[in-house]
Amino acid sequence: MMDDQALLRYSRQIMLPEVDIEGQERLRNAHALIVGAGGLGSPVALYLAAAGVGKITIADADTVELSNLQRQIAHQQANIGTNKARSAKASMQALNPECHVIALEQHADGKALEALVASADVVLDCTDRFSSRYAINAAAQQAGVPLVSGAAIRFSGQLAVFDPRNPACPCYACLYPPGDSEDEALSCAESGVMAPLVGLIGCFQAIEAFKLLSGAGKPHQGLATFEGLSGQWRHFQVPRDPACSVCGHTD
Repeated sequence: MMDDQALLRYSRQIMLPEVDIEGQERLRNAHALIVGAGGLGSPVALYLAAAGVGKITIADADTVELSNLQRQIAHQQANIGTNKARSAKASMQALNPECHVIALEQHADGKALEALVASADVVLDCTDRFSSRYAINAAAQQAGVPLVSGAAIRFSGQLAVFDPRNPACPCYACLYPPGDSEDEALSCAESGVMAPLVGLIGCFQAIEAFKLLSGAGKPHQGLATFEGLSGQWRHFQVPRDPACSVCGHTD
């Protein structure tokens, strides 16, 4: 049970009828896996730690560089040269020492990725490579774990929740079939990105994870895209592809 300090820390969430003490306890007992501790992963990690998710695993093999600091708010000037997962862990625990954070300072793939995903209650894809997104999606589908996917480039961002527990919900491969991706190298390093955009998309990823873990509200459905220059959101309904190589089922 939460002590008086925890009740005070999370009081503004507990007073929400949709959350209450039961929802906060669910957050406290939950395990979130964040893959990527960069522009998207930074706000996701900080907000989920602050919100009281009891266990968070954050994975990233890269080190902090000066060019990251324009948008990757979990890291500071003093962290340059430090592994991003380790740097993010320090920021998360400085914000909320009660949060148990595991920093995985290497690239997770294959069986290791499958085991990580299977151990989590929700997975947040904060990567910027199609190969990583496909691998995370396949592992989430196999384990039956909901996946919150975000992406941001230049002035445009997108958000989607893929929940394999819902038979009508598509997966990432339904949306972007393997082989149809435009450019594996399309990333912030090559194309640029507006700093607040990754914060916006990352915050929405954190909201969806919060809802999934606490039981408040209902998960986002379909694909949402945001155009920063116009400030407009667009929403698309995406059906499940029965011929999908990952989640499709044939009789």
